[in-house]
Amino acid sequence: MTGMLASVNSLEEALIVQQAQVEIIDLKQPERGALGALDLEVVREIVLKIKQQMPVSATVGDLEMQPELVFNAVQAMAATGVDYVKIGIFPNGDIFATLEKLKGLTAQGSALIAVLFADNPLDLNLVAAIKAAGFTGVMLDTMQKKSGSLTQLLSIEEIKNFVTLAQQAQLLCGLAGSLRENDIQILLPLGADYLGFRGALCQQHNRAGQLDFAAIQRIKQAMS
Repeated sequence: MTGMLASVNSLEEALIVQQAQVEIIDLKQPERGALGALDLEVVREIVLKIKQQMPVSATVGDLEMQPELVFNAVQAMAATGVDYVKIGIFPNGDIFATLEKLKGLTAQGSALIAVLFADNPLDLNLVAAIKAAGFTGVMLDTMQKKSGSLTQLLSIEEIKNFVTLAQQAQLLCGLAGSLRENDIQILLPLGADYLGFRGALCQQHNRAGQLDFAAIQRIKQAMS
């Protein structure tokens, strides 16, 4: 069954989303970029209140692929107690050296999720490297939110191929990227572990705006 991931930027939003009984609460700050990070103290506060009820993931920011930089950010975020730490695989820097460095954290039990971007040249060979680095999962998202949704940027066959590769590698698999309600029935048959939402849950589909509980309920119902 494909679960629903809902991105929130505060404890108040996390409590709103919790009422809708989503499968994963994802912590990020949309005003800081595609994978903008929340302050660590905010993450710790949310983990303290929410983690016993449902899994929590958190992003580490739109970071250049510099091994030490990414390692330190992931280590600090993992120490907050979140279940999963999400790392964007951005095109600048040294991706493979960064993945190699992060083996030090996955070997210690940190559950890391790599995020690939559909609006960059998509190298699906990275899925094997992500698996080899000990990651728990991989996600397909969009970097530039105004460039279109995931289903506008990639064909269903391309998305299906990504899901298949992730499943063959026994990685958790997520799909996101400006997804709307009408994308759900297109993507559900692909069998990803979860679909991720932010803008579709907000007033006027503004990902940096306020959550709309009615919209959250509509998306949750459409996922059923």
